[in-house]
Amino acid sequence: MKIALFGAHGRVGQAFLRFVKEDDRYMVRSLIRTNREEMLAGMFQVTGNSRNQEDVLETIKGSDIVVSCLSTDGDDTLSVSMEHIVQAMKQTGTSRIITIGTAGILKARRQPELYRFETNESRRTTSRAAKEHAKAFEILQSTELDWTIICPTYLPDGEVTRSYRYEKNFLPIDGQKISVEDTAHFLYQQLNSKEFVHQRVGIAY
Repeated sequence: MKIALFGAHGRVGQAFLRFVKEDDRYMVRSLIRTNREEMLAGMFQVTGNSRNQEDVLETIKGSDIVVSCLSTDGDDTLSVSMEHIVQAMKQTGTSRIITIGTAGILKARRQPELYRFETNESRRTTSRAAKEHAKAFEILQSTELDWTIICPTYLPDGEVTRSYRYEKNFLPIDGQKISVEDTAHFLYQQLNSKEFVHQRVGIAY
């Protein structure tokens, strides 16, 4: 399986790469801003920027699945990039995409018509990043692509436990955190799964 990866240099992206590097079923084509051979040895790199449509298209060409671990980057990079990714997927006939979101865009348990970040369920002091993640979700939701958005809560570094809870559209009850490594493990597990197509998935211990 050929994976087009965005956000390879982020914490979840790096942890995800450690899983796929050990599995010879996968080949990765990654869009990066600067060449870093030591981290992506043996993987094809496209040097560019996800805000550039041509760079995104070049990364997705020939891929079977798109994985995005992009962050909000303090601006509108995530939503701009998602527009480019969707357009490139349509151009290339690629249908499957898995992205990393945030627990803030899950349904609020007491007010499911709202996002968590719009209620007191979220502990965020600012909603700017969550709003950007919500834009990316709404972009995907408006398409016919086979999308899945993995929505972790607080993301400390930690060990791979492979023991965590997940729930469609909601954060598991009393979920407080999930390690970067276990989030990447769940992402890796979804590569050959259609269980959560057209779903947000809350994940926590």
